[in-house]
Amino acid sequence: MTFKQFKQNRFVRIIGNKYFIILLFFVIWMMFFDENSYLNHRELNMEIDKLEDANEYFENQIERDSKDIKNLKDPDSLEKFAREEYKMKKINEEIFIIEYDTLEE
Repeated sequence: MTFKQFKQNRFVRIIGNKYFIILLFFVIWMMFFDENSYLNHRELNMEIDKLEDANEYFENQIERDSKDIKNLKDPDSLEKFAREEYKMKKINEEIFIIEYDTLEE
């Protein structure tokens, strides 16, 4: 195959076209080297997904805590909460904490 025949090949003509080379350079530049490249966008999208998951988690926590606060406005449930969580007691009252051994032999 001579150089002239090689140059007439359709694939070589497309690859050797100056517009194709400029387009290829532009695409590579935009994909990898530009400030707004695909790689940067992918990293930012992953970070956005993580933040949205964290936001959803904290919204659920706020909703749960709001329900707890609403329940604690009742004096009976407030007393129950204080006794269970903080081991509080009334004056002249004894508390026995029973711990179960979960290890089975």
